[in-house]
Amino acid sequence: MENGKNNNGNQFQIEIPQDLAGGIYSNLAIITHSSSEFIIDFASLLPGVPKPTVRSRIIMNPEHAKRLLGALQENIVKYEKEFGKINFPSNSPRTIAPFGPVKGDA
Repeated sequence: MENGKNNNGNQFQIEIPQDLAGGIYSNLAIITHSSSEFIIDFASLLPGVPKPTVRSRIIMNPEHAKRLLGALQENIVKYEKEFGKINFPSNSPRTIAPFGPVKGDA
């Protein structure tokens, strides 16, 4: 079980089912939105594989998406205080995928 906090700051415990406990690797996120929801597709883009594979899709309302943004920002600040600044390569495209453009070569 993991600990968390609700909107009132009260502690609560969450349960992670065994089949999810190992996590899913993702190095690419595709984010789209409508007026009522944000959709985040987490995918894996690997060398020699012609196209990325979506591993998980998360759908949330705009308020929760903004809360997620804030939580990520807060955790990145904490990470950089502990481990140092996260740097991007100077020629890096605006994506979280670590590889160049996808080619059909396998």
